[in-house]
Amino acid sequence: MVRSLLIRGMLIGILAGLLASGFAWVFGEPQVDAAIAFEESHASAPAPAASTAAGAAQTTTAHDHEEEPVSRPVQSSYGLVTGMVVYGAALGGIFALIFAFAQGRIGSLSPRATAGLIAVIGFAAIMVVPQIKYPANPPAVGNPDTIGLRTAFYFGLILLSIVTMAAALGTANRLAASFGRWNANLVAAAAYLVVMVVAMQILPSVNDIPADFSATVLWKFRIASLGIHAVLWATLGIAFGIAAQKLLQAPARR
Repeated sequence: MVRSLLIRGMLIGILAGLLASGFAWVFGEPQVDAAIAFEESHASAPAPAASTAAGAAQTTTAHDHEEEPVSRPVQSSYGLVTGMVVYGAALGGIFALIFAFAQGRIGSLSPRATAGLIAVIGFAAIMVVPQIKYPANPPAVGNPDTIGLRTAFYFGLILLSIVTMAAALGTANRLAASFGRWNANLVAAAAYLVVMVVAMQILPSVNDIPADFSATVLWKFRIASLGIHAVLWATLGIAFGIAAQKLLQAPARR
């Protein structure tokens, strides 16, 4: 049964990746192009130099180092689809394994309801909550000296969010028998929020967006980033729920 769920999860993950890449191409790529244009305009702006020869040498060297092995058109088409499909398949497999463990352990929910709940929790814990502290920034902008630190803090916050959410769900299950499912869920949700709020207050803020970068482009990019993952998680929650429902109900009909 787990194998069947895993296969379905990965196939649906591929579908989710295709849908998400379409969303990204329509809503995300124009903002990436705008960010790249901003970087190029700053890179080509005249700057004081000790001599014309030295300035020319620096420009040539910078151009050589900034040349990308994969062209921008390939990145925004084949590269985008490939990356999202691989990511979707991996996420779909993990989603299926979590579903196999959770089904029947978080109340008397149907397979479709369980899949939907996992999708909502996963989207909130992995995407929404961490991006409150460290929202997505367009590529090609930001301070290269701080981007590594910001990335480390961001993934650390994701890990903390996942662990805290898992602990909160376990706590809710243990408290349900004594306090009822609704009250147990409220206590667990409150505990999760307290931990995450404290963590966000402790972790440093890293604002490496240039002051003259377009606020409209930045806002649209961040909304598009959330939208891409919303499409992924929604597809997994809905489509996998339908597939799992049919799979798990099939033996009962025989």
